[in-house]
Amino acid sequence: MTDKVQQRLTPQQALPKAKNYCAYQERCHSEVQDKLYGYGLNKNEVEEITSMLITDNYLNEERFAVHYSGGHFRTKNWGRVKIKYELKKKQVSAYCIKKALSSIDADEYLKTLDRLAELKLKSLKGEKNIFIKKKKLQDHLLQKGYENDLVRSIVNKI
Repeated sequence: MTDKVQQRLTPQQALPKAKNYCAYQERCHSEVQDKLYGYGLNKNEVEEITSMLITDNYLNEERFAVHYSGGHFRTKNWGRVKIKYELKKKQVSAYCIKKALSSIDADEYLKTLDRLAELKLKSLKGEKNIFIKKKKLQDHLLQKGYENDLVRSIVNKI
């Protein structure tokens, strides 16, 4: 079994690789920094390359947060709570998280929540006990990352 040992890159070699990495899709600062550390660069080199990427507009945390939240809302039907949690895990600033969450259309958000609730209720047709049905619906919507008060209002309509 051969070990994959990545050779150390110089900052001059790492910069074009980092630019390609950022150009391929939106990235957050922590992802890019992890990649640069993986190239064997030290802290000063990573900070220097990161600032160059920001200056050249390859790296923009606010743009990343807005794309991330919109994409995960549309494709995975995640709620604001889950999106906020995942952005925090990626060390995105509170300002950018707030901006990203506000970019999600409120009407579309509620429509998606209603649609998810209807789909889950259809899958629970065989469940006779109303309390178990409500509990399963509530757990599903909370797991998707929707706010407690919105979930409660939908569950109470049943």
